[in-house]
Amino acid sequence: MKKSDIKILLVDDEPDIIEILRYNLTQEGYSVIAAKDGHSAIKKAEKEIPNLIIMDVMMPKMDGIEACGIIRQNPKFNDTIIMFLTARGEDYSHVAAYDAGADDYVTKPIKPKVFISKVKGLLRRLKKENNLTSIIEIGKLIIDNDEYRVKVSGQSLSLPKKEFELLYLLASKPEKVFKREKIMQFIWGSDVVVGDRTIDVHMRKLREKIGDKYFKTIKGVGYKFVNPDK
Repeated sequence: MKKSDIKILLVDDEPDIIEILRYNLTQEGYSVIAAKDGHSAIKKAEKEIPNLIIMDVMMPKMDGIEACGIIRQNPKFNDTIIMFLTARGEDYSHVAAYDAGADDYVTKPIKPKVFISKVKGLLRRLKKENNLTSIIEIGKLIIDNDEYRVKVSGQSLSLPKKEFELLYLLASKPEKVFKREKIMQFIWGSDVVVGDRTIDVHMRKLREKIGDKYFKTIKGVGYKFVNPDK
């Protein structure tokens, strides 16, 4: 994919921030569109289907975290990467963003070269995810990576992007123990700092939706996927 074919949606209520980010991204050759709040971000995202959304947290009408959660509920955005760029540096804001489906969380201010490096890293991850095997079938569980669909005993489930990616990673190699470091690197990327609590929250939600019998915790190491029918 050419850089000019990559659409990036900027969402911030500060025009100066939008113009600075737009300038740096267009200099790299990306196609850039902008929105000033969560409501308009959702509308523009539905129209443009961007490859990457870069969004602030604190905005009028609808904040970024709420908008992110709504966007992640729409299957059209399964392949869209969402990066938060915000002055909010509290731990709870990080956790809330990742729980809503964010791929990265960066605090302002950030130097232009570092910002562009972050963007390029996220877009490389998108390419890697698109090269994954399409369908995994294990017992009564079917995971369709192309359509981000999961079926358990014939029942369809809708999972947020990060939960789906975590399930797909573990199920891709049943009985293999995935260390926490590996999970962090594959799901959130090496440039993103994610605490153990974030991984544990995602695992807890998967156990509730898929069934506890599919997952095993290896204390002090990580997690593995098991086939309960064996």
